[in-house]
Amino acid sequence: KKMMEREKCVFVTVGTTSFDPLIEVVSGRSTCKLLEDLGYTRLLLQIGRGQYEPEALVKPGFRLDYFRFKDTIAEDIQGASLVISHAGAGSCLETLGAGKPLVVVINETLMNNHQLELANQLYKDGHLYYATCSTLTQLLKDMDISKLKPFPPGQPEKFAAFLDNAMGVS
Repeated sequence: KKMMEREKCVFVTVGTTSFDPLIEVVSGRSTCKLLEDLGYTRLLLQIGRGQYEPEALVKPGFRLDYFRFKDTIAEDIQGASLVISHAGAGSCLETLGAGKPLVVVINETLMNNHQLELANQLYKDGHLYYATCSTLTQLLKDMDISKLKPFPPGQPEKFAAFLDNAMGVS
């Protein structure tokens, strides 16, 4: 089966945890419509342990599907035109390392919010955009992913140093 001409996929990942509010917002009708208007043809959600299961959607020019876990999401990241991720350092690093445009969504219910410091620093450095569940749709409308700077590849020590710094560990 031939792939559609240049499928433009948005891949959403919550890692090994659950982040239902993110999955609910991003799989909602208005967000799907927006993504379609922005030229994306597929929304693929990795929902982890989430309770919320989005409704699969298939229509001409746009489809939504999801899975819980797989051994590696590297291929999903590689195949994506845009990645929307929870703020886990692993997911962020994997996406940035793959050179993919990244929107990090901060989970405001996790009170120890060093997630925010990490996302904010990478945003200030021009590598990603970040949002909360309530600001995500507006950000997707407004952001310009062509302005993002590639993250220096293959420098895990740089990222580790950065993480330590962001977490206040020296």
